[in-house]
Amino acid sequence: MPKMKSCRSAYKRFSFTGTGKVKRNNAYKSHMLTKKSRKRKRRLRQGEILAQCDRAKVQRLLPYGKD
Repeated sequence: MPKMKSCRSAYKRFSFTGTGKVKRNNAYKSHMLTKKSRKRKRRLRQGEILAQCDRAKVQRLLPYGKD
């Protein structure tokens, strides 16, 4: 049985913490930044932990994790 391929788009978007949680980046940070407040843009820079209910979907896309 050959190894499963990981979904390359998910590989670029998600990473795992040491405890197995999934990190993701925030959306809405790429254009039309003049109408967004400084506070909002600052918050969007920070990554977030993916919700527990979506973790299984990402782990299915990345069967061997991300090195």
